[in-house]
Amino acid sequence: MMSRSRARALFGRWLFFSQPMQNLSITIRPYQSRDLPELARLFYRTVHEINARDYSPDQLNVWASGQIDTERWERSLRGHLSLIALVGDTIAGFGDIDSSGYLDRLYVHADYQSQGIGTALCDRLEAAVSGDITTHASITARGFFEKRGYRVLRAQQVNLSGVLLTNFVMVRQRPTAAP
Repeated sequence: MMSRSRARALFGRWLFFSQPMQNLSITIRPYQSRDLPELARLFYRTVHEINARDYSPDQLNVWASGQIDTERWERSLRGHLSLIALVGDTIAGFGDIDSSGYLDRLYVHADYQSQGIGTALCDRLEAAVSGDITTHASITARGFFEKRGYRVLRAQQVNLSGVLLTNFVMVRQRPTAAP
């Protein structure tokens, strides 16, 4: 579990900031345990509304059943740098990255798509780690990550409860510092 003071030590003071983007005032702040129920709802709605153009109803239902493993999510979100994007008092998105550069989750509320929220979150998450960044991107998210300089290493089939979902192992290689 990563404490707020440990997160600040690792990732700097930029955790709390507010910036206007595309006529929205977006505030980015660290994850708090009380956010989890709203993140679960946002995750479900985003998967079922946004990813529906690329995945079947069966695939959507196993990906986001409406019931998350709250203990596993809490442990993961606490162990990673996990950021929340707010528009006013509404959680408009969230994302997390571990210290190795694995970008685990990046979800933007269905009502706030294409308004700079994913970019704002991703900018902060990527800046927090050194080295290459890896993610497993959905079909839907692949284009977003490609525009950010990620490249596909391979497509893969993930088996969730006997249902196969396609996603892409992607990496954003960053230049290494000269010796």
